[in-house]
Order: sequence, then C-alpha cells, then structure tokens
Amino acid sequence: AAELEYESVLCVKTDVNVYRIPPRTSNRGYRASDWKLDHPDWTGRLRVTSKGKTAYIKLEDKVSGELFAQAPIDQYPGIAVETVTDSSRYFVIRIQDGTGRSAFIGIGFTDRGDAFDFNVSLQDHFKWVKQETEISKESQESDTRPKLDLGFKEGQTIKLNIGNMMTKKGGAAKPRASASGGLSLLPPPPGGKVVVPPIPPPSSTAIANHVTPPPLLKSSNMSNADILLDLEGPASASKAPTSAPTDLWGDFSTASSAVPNQAPQQSNWVQF
Repeated sequence: AAELEYESVLCVKTDVNVYRIPPRTSNRGYRASDWKLDHPDWTGRLRVTSKGKTAYIKLEDKVSGELFAQAPIDQYPGIAVETVTDSSRYFVIRIQDGTGRSAFIGIGFTDRGDAFDFNVSLQDHFKWVKQETEISKESQESDTRPKLDLGFKEGQTIKLNIGNMMTKKGGAAKPRASASGGLSLLPPPPGGKVVVPPIPPPSSTAIANHVTPPPLLKSSNMSNADILLDLEGPASASKAPTSAPTDLWGDFSTASSAVPNQAPQQSNWVQF
C-alpha cells in the first residue's frame, strides 16, 4: 500500500536559512537569539511534501535541486518540528538520514509570511490525517456492530393503506370531488328565497275534454245502491244508440212538449 501512495507537494519556499544550534540545557525551549543569525550555515530551498499520513521537510539546493537534508514528520506539533520561544520565523527540526541517525538543526525565514505558510501547511496536513483516522475508526466500529436484518421472512406480508383507495368491504371508494375539475353545486346564499316555477295554465283542449260530473242530491232516503245506480247512469246512457233521427224538426217539438211548466202558446205561433 505504501508503494501505491503518491507524494504531493504542500508548500515550497525558495529562501531558507539553516543554523547549527547548541544543545538544549533546560526544558524552557529553544531561543533563536542564541544562534548566529547573521551567519547561517547553509542557504537553500525548502519543500514540504506528504506521502500518505507522513509529511516531509526537504532542504534542497536552489540550482541543482540536490537533497541536503530531510525531516520526516509523524505528528505536528511534536518533537520533529518545534517553534522557538522568542520568534515566529524560526523553527527547530529533526533531520534523519537513511541509516537511522538524526540531528536537530534550526531553520529560519527572512519573510514572516513564508514562516506562516510553512506552519499552516503542516497544520492542514495533520488535520486531514486526524479526520481520516476518525472516519476509518467509525467504519471499523460499524463493521463490528450487528447488522439489522430488514428483509422479509418466509411467508411474511405487509398491508399498505394508501389513502382511501379501498373500503373495509373491499369495494372501490367513492371518488372525491376535486376543486380543479368537474362541476359542483354551491349552497344557496344566506337569506335567499327559493323561487318555485309557475304552473302553466291548462290548455283549451284539456278544458274541453274535462267533464264535470253532475252534483249528487243529498237525501236521507238515498241508499248506497241508489248512489251506485246514479254513477252508472251516464255510462248506460252512453251505450244508447246514437242514430240520427230522420225528422230534425221533430226533436224540437218533442223537447218542447217535455217541458212541464211551459206557458200556453199563442195562437199566432205555428206549432212545429
């Protein structure tokens, strides 16, 4: 896995000074004022690279790019890189060679901005390393936890109730009246009166066909049978033959003789 990792460049500074520092006699920290700041022991280029979770401080020649010294860093802040107590432009780093030997040297930047970029590049790298460590730890913990079996067992079913698609008896539900489509009857306004349409007058044909039955005489001696006979009277009369008489003037004389209380006719009138 280490062979597959690629090296990325985090920071490049073209001007850096290297100093030999005296051994530290107390735990109070390093002081840049104890160094010979006017006479650096080496001057060159600094590159901060990363490969995997490890960062490297590489001191290289400005022209040829030949490696002068290298300081691998596993954590920051830590023993591999330390700041001095009296300045923000100077640091103490631990360089190592391929044989496992190490030494502490001092580095310094003439520009305070270069020192700030160097510090921030190391902080950002190890902040990313911390996040990756936490993510991998959480993934390992999730793998060890028992997984929930959310699948259906054999013969297991579920019932979904989506709105009112089906009634309790299994029939189709009544359609809902939608406000966007279809017609709906509005209730009458408050205080309104319902107008009843007028009844059309009976036509002349209906009046002509309507026959008003004759009034029945109320009599105490009239029995139910007489009432029935009176009701059957018009029906029996309708069954009489309707042959027209040969003598039209005879009907008038018959009708006049049938009147009981008719006054005696004048002599000058002709009897029909």
